[in-house]
Amino acid sequence: MDDRGSSFVAVRRIPQGETCHSNSAEVVAGSAAWLGRGLSCVCVQRRDSDASNSFDLTLAQEECLQRLQRRIDVPYDSSIIEHQDALRALWNAAFPEEALHGLISEQWKEMGWQGKDPSTDFRGGGFISLENFLFFARNFPKSFQDLLRKQEGDRSVWEYPFAVAGVNITYMLIQMLDLEAVKPRNLVGATFLKFLAENESAFDLLYCITFKLMDHQWLSMRASYMDFN
Repeated sequence: MDDRGSSFVAVRRIPQGETCHSNSAEVVAGSAAWLGRGLSCVCVQRRDSDASNSFDLTLAQEECLQRLQRRIDVPYDSSIIEHQDALRALWNAAFPEEALHGLISEQWKEMGWQGKDPSTDFRGGGFISLENFLFFARNFPKSFQDLLRKQEGDRSVWEYPFAVAGVNITYMLIQMLDLEAVKPRNLVGATFLKFLAENESAFDLLYCITFKLMDHQWLSMRASYMDFN
């Protein structure tokens, strides 16, 4: 089996006080390359000089941020063929053994959408949230399927809705990293842009990691649907 077909996301908890090394092979297993080349383990020590409210960008970082912002600005539009095809591709990646009856179908609820029309759930995340889903499914299919089918850990009878959680993660990352600003106003966002300049898939990779971490935290909390927000 090739590397992509067997790839999965693995997350290692860093004990308090332990130094975090970005090239640790423990971060990702089953893949030919470490996930995000260190993006999965960003450890930054604040200095007095980092106390400003904004951070200057290199030209490369600025261009990468602008390209990412153009992706963020695209809403999901069910009338656009490209968006329709992407949604069908997501279904095929999630349930390759089950034919989709239509873009509006009760089948979508199996994936964790709130209703039979998933386009209504993309409002918070836009088209980029669908791109994040597809990136995850295509590059880390094992982890994607494990999360979709809730195959890891001691699961609750009433679980979080997979699809809605994915859209929420996209939205949360955009806000946390301050990606809609002209330049970052927090240290986390500034650090992320350094990785983005090195790897334009950094946001998609961080999405995969965050989804995995969210599920790990969910299991640690022994949470159920009532805890989902």
